[in-house]
Amino acid sequence: MKINEIFYSLQGEGKWTGLPNIFIRTTGCNLRCSYCDTKYAYYDGKEMNITEIVDRISKYSCKNVCITGGEPLIQNETRDLISILLRNKYNICLETNGSINIEKLTNKKNLIISMDVKCPSSKMQNKNCLKNIALLRKNDQIKFVIINKNDYKYANKIIEKYKPLCNIFLQPGWGTDTSLLAKRILTDNLNVKLGLQLHKIIWGEKKEK
Repeated sequence: MKINEIFYSLQGEGKWTGLPNIFIRTTGCNLRCSYCDTKYAYYDGKEMNITEIVDRISKYSCKNVCITGGEPLIQNETRDLISILLRNKYNICLETNGSINIEKLTNKKNLIISMDVKCPSSKMQNKNCLKNIALLRKNDQIKFVIINKNDYKYANKIIEKYKPLCNIFLQPGWGTDTSLLAKRILTDNLNVKLGLQLHKIIWGEKKEK
């Protein structure tokens, strides 16, 4: 499979925020979000087999692994990688853009599915596979990147219609008004979490490795 980078850092988003993680970033993505901050992963990378990946991450004294992209699920080997890492007692968070069916992954313990729902400002909202929401378990998480009021209204409609059972994060787009989103969440009494990109707060927009 094609891997863009492997590195050790702090998780910046979601329920694992602040925890040391080994990041496995796969190459390739089937979406082109307007605000994408990992365009370098669209094409760049090198071929590695699963044994090489496991050997590479074994040098870190960490059992939390984040598989991210790009979009990891466009490579069939990603599912095999997840199974092998779970057998090796790793805890895994899979970050997926929400456009690909996740049904075959929802029976795996020690796997957190972190799924995006793309809002209108991404220009990719028509690619959402919204039936995935019903497949998410309590331990999983769903993320909406909020750039403007239209995104916020869209997220609210999705939450109201599909009623996710998992953790829900509203994440302000980098450089937007975080306090405004916080006020909207409080005013509307939403049962969601405000998600901040800790890695960008610490390191800015450069790679956090």
